[in-house]
Amino acid sequence: MNPLILVVEDNEDILFNLKLILESNNYQVITAKNGKEAIDVLSKLKENPEIILSDIMMPELDGYDFFKTISEDPRWGHIPFLFLTAKASPKDIRFGKMLGVDDYITKPFKEQDLLAVISGKITRKKRINSINKEIEEMLLSLNKEGIQSISEEDKGQVILISVFWDDHMGPTVRDCFPREGRFPFSINQVGQQLFQATVSIYGHELITKAEGMLLNIENISRNGYILFDSYPDPTARSKKREYMLGVIAPKISYFNSLKIKEILKEASKQIQARNQLDLAVFREKILNLLSTPF
Repeated sequence: MNPLILVVEDNEDILFNLKLILESNNYQVITAKNGKEAIDVLSKLKENPEIILSDIMMPELDGYDFFKTISEDPRWGHIPFLFLTAKASPKDIRFGKMLGVDDYITKPFKEQDLLAVISGKITRKKRINSINKEIEEMLLSLNKEGIQSISEEDKGQVILISVFWDDHMGPTVRDCFPREGRFPFSINQVGQQLFQATVSIYGHELITKAEGMLLNIENISRNGYILFDSYPDPTARSKKREYMLGVIAPKISYFNSLKIKEILKEASKQIQARNQLDLAVFREKILNLLSTPF
């Protein structure tokens, strides 16, 4: 079956031409004239579209609010989303990327460029789905009874750190628990290493919402799970303050990392609310998780 694309555009001529281009390149196309209508269309579909292509300036519900609505809905938040619009200033593009959209295509556009972006996003989504399926099958094949990531003796080797980006100094460890000095490696250096590893994959401009990653830190023979997030900050060069919460442990399984992400997202909300973050409290939750058989 040909991939299904939802196109949201209030200009009937542009909508017609987009539908014609896509259908002539073996895509199925459904359309809507604004964000409100698009949500109604999505709610009635038996299967989600492979990708959503949306204008920004539309009546009733514009592209920004449309994207915000579906990105917060678990039914649709994983669908690749592209803005296609004449709002082409650097400020507009930066704002679209800060919202978390997958790409931003400006009008007028070349047909081959549009098709290349769509094809690339769909291919990437299929690759991610394939990897996730393999991981799920692997987990199901394991005998989980009695397995735990760390022993009681290893609990003291579990570290929770917070690292913030400084426009002058780069990644800087703001806090850690337990404190520096109890380990045969520099927590500050490891924190910088983890931060830079994340940026090399996502890039500064794409890290605008919680992104998690499980890493093997070979130089210290540890696993690391990091959650990268940000909040608006007019004093920062990029107008947002990027930070990372990281767990360093002798072993972190993929299964554990899924639950660690939820714990770190809870901690991240404390940072965004400008509350004092007690790393010891969240570390204790992670210790209980890592030392409990599943």
